[in-house]
Amino acid sequence: MDKQEHKGEIVIYKAETGPELRVSLYDETVWLTQAGISELFQTDRSSVAKHLRNIIKSGELAEKSNVQNLHIANSDKPVKFYNLDFILSVGYRVNSKRATQFRIWATQKMRDYLIKGFVVNAKRLPEAHVAKLKELETAHKLIQQALESYRAEGYERELLKIISDYANTWFVLNLYDEQKLAISNVSEKPGRVLNYEEVLKSIKRFRQRLQNAKQASDLFGVEVSHKLASIVGSIDQSFNSKPLYPSLEERAAHLLYFVVKGHPFVDGNKRVGSLLFLQYLIQNDIFYNRRGERKINDAALTAVTLLTAESDPSQKDVIIKLIVNLINKK
Repeated sequence: MDKQEHKGEIVIYKAETGPELRVSLYDETVWLTQAGISELFQTDRSSVAKHLRNIIKSGELAEKSNVQNLHIANSDKPVKFYNLDFILSVGYRVNSKRATQFRIWATQKMRDYLIKGFVVNAKRLPEAHVAKLKELETAHKLIQQALESYRAEGYERELLKIISDYANTWFVLNLYDEQKLAISNVSEKPGRVLNYEEVLKSIKRFRQRLQNAKQASDLFGVEVSHKLASIVGSIDQSFNSKPLYPSLEERAAHLLYFVVKGHPFVDGNKRVGSLLFLQYLIQNDIFYNRRGERKINDAALTAVTLLTAESDPSQKDVIIKLIVNLINKK
């Protein structure tokens, strides 16, 4: 923990209910004191202190790289500030709805902060994650490949955020590393069968909307040799009277994978793949969790789509399992 003068920007966070909160923004993340975390999640400081101690004691996060002692005005001694990882870790324990709201706000603020021109080292990760990344070499390589390909597009932040934003992602990747990653807690009901003609209409509307915004060419969504028809037909196919992909989540994951990796369009494979994936989740009532929140937000969808695009075909099974587990995140 470094002892230094407070630096960076002070931004104001205001939830739908509760007081305004002064949040420190620097070093590519946001920071709050213990008192600030208590205010944010509307819980007493003793509860926050207990959770912070447990987070450190369990090794979930390293204090050295995620906590800073800063000198602030009107204080005789340094005050501890905790970064976004710590803030969210406490939040998901005491008030998950507020934690989700704050994560969305913080992500947008950090994006704005970076766009303003602050120096970004896209390959630097918090020290607490480095050891874990070493244990998850296969997943890390996928991320690095995507970073190299899309660095200029500004997607790197979203790819890294999928690691810290989603509480179960490390758990999922660790299970993969231990060869224990499994598909569980899925919906093995029939679901709505994909209709090729309806899919084409959706793509046509999507293309028109993007073209109106000057974000797509005339080649966007133009099918190549009936490849899409083949993909759509494969999602609900059966073998020996049993579905080839037993669950709705597996069918959704394969739909995204096949469109992104199969290149059924002249242009727009990733965007159309994302569209059809989301539509499938919505049409089959697996888009929202029990709290009414989206299971996969824009950042996560961008990240998982790019990871799919950059993955080696030999890694298909792990990509499918990762997508399914992200859909099933609690």
